[in-house]
Amino acid sequence: MNTVSTAQTFLRACHARARGFSLVELMVAMVLGLLVSGSAVGIFISNRQANRATDSLSRIQENARTAFELMARDVREAGGNPCSRSIPPISVLNGAAGVWWQSFNSPLFGYESDQPFLDAGFGAGNGQRQNGIGDAIEIKSAASNGATVVMHNGVSATFQLNTVDHGLSPGDIAMVCDNKRSTIFQVSNSNPGTNAQVNHNSGAVVTPGNCRNLLGAPCTAPASGAGYTFQGNGTIAQLRAERWFIGNNPRGGRSLYAGVVRNTGGAVGVANEEIVEGVTNMQLTYLVAGAADYVQANAIAANAWNSVVSVRITLTMQGLEAVGTNGGALTRSLSHVVALRNRMP
Repeated sequence: MNTVSTAQTFLRACHARARGFSLVELMVAMVLGLLVSGSAVGIFISNRQANRATDSLSRIQENARTAFELMARDVREAGGNPCSRSIPPISVLNGAAGVWWQSFNSPLFGYESDQPFLDAGFGAGNGQRQNGIGDAIEIKSAASNGATVVMHNGVSATFQLNTVDHGLSPGDIAMVCDNKRSTIFQVSNSNPGTNAQVNHNSGAVVTPGNCRNLLGAPCTAPASGAGYTFQGNGTIAQLRAERWFIGNNPRGGRSLYAGVVRNTGGAVGVANEEIVEGVTNMQLTYLVAGAADYVQANAIAANAWNSVVSVRITLTMQGLEAVGTNGGALTRSLSHVVALRNRMP
């Protein structure tokens, strides 16, 4: 009898010790668990937001670096040619007086945000400028890696070069120069890689074409007695012409565009190419030689553009995600100053 009583007492003690949690204890545990889980979720969301903001800022900086690098390369070379910067080139291209890329009178020229291009007005389409959205700049130069002239015959409109790998195709716009003259013309016939001869005939062979075979004077001058034979060791190089501006992109935003002169089957025109997205504005100011500070384009006289020695570029960049503290996209304004290499003392 005593043995049974002792066993029952032991079982009751075990049952008492195995008793479950009360409702209050469960509720306290659930609240504590929710607090810990909520804190973990909050930290995760905060870290995710910080990572997105960091990625957006990195993308802005990388886009700005790309934009400045490509623009600076063109601005730095404005007005450059393989011979001498002291020889102003003439043009024998048809219509050179009315087309921005056919004349070398102002190898660098700027537009305020409310000034349209002379040959292209404002618009709302892809690759077009909008009124009041960003300044613009036109830049022209000759490539530095040209071919050497061995012989020139102006009457037959023929250059004999030192290499068949001159890279000049029919329709290309080129500059030829020596220590006395410099002329812009269009290649009428050539066979790069096979033949070292390049022609500059007049007529409707290519577009816009040359007004004359003789390269001594511009189209507005009398043709008689205007011939000039370029000396041996002169140089022929392709002409580079670009204009930079802010345009509408196909995704409903804005991008930095470059209008690049392209030769398509002998016909030359301007192709607008998207360079960097997320560029919402561009402000350009210019330093004229002898001036105390940078000024806007509309403060520079028409005959003073050849005295500009440096350009300050300010780009407003915008991220693609709404990760800013105000719930919008991140924006940054970054500036870069570029000196024109060919106008340094």
